[in-house]
Amino acid sequence: MIGLISDTHDHLTMIERAVAFFNDKKVSTVLHAGDVISPFTARRFKECRSRLILVYGNNDGDRSNLQRVFSEIGAQFYWPAAILELDGRKVLVLHGEDLKLVEEIAVKNMFDLIVSGHTHEPSVREIGGTLWVNPGEACGYLTGKPTVALYDSSSHRAEIVEV
Repeated sequence: MIGLISDTHDHLTMIERAVAFFNDKKVSTVLHAGDVISPFTARRFKECRSRLILVYGNNDGDRSNLQRVFSEIGAQFYWPAAILELDGRKVLVLHGEDLKLVEEIAVKNMFDLIVSGHTHEPSVREIGGTLWVNPGEACGYLTGKPTVALYDSSSHRAEIVEV
């Protein structure tokens, strides 16, 4: 099981809830699709018991300090995207400001899973053999519903979960 999260926007309480949820589900990896915002949030992510991989979002301004502080807790930051192989699946993680570009990548069927954020709206779409998941906003600021997602690489299914 892989945990998916995006747009935490410095909301410490929601970060704690999401990390506790992922720990409870014993996910192997957490993929963060950007907009962490401030380096001080690393203290909350430090409690995550699984591998943590992040990409920068459009609001992640202090990238050098984010990189430094998150690397101190064993996390990895990527820009502009992370291209990974997890559980035998090809995975692309990006913030996703350009939805048309993300859709064009999905149509090409180069990845089993695409994880994006930015819109703050949770969604799970299947385009050909590619599953495109936006876990929504963990912060809950815009929608009032803090969400994350779980991806099961065995069944190639994802579900949005309110935390």
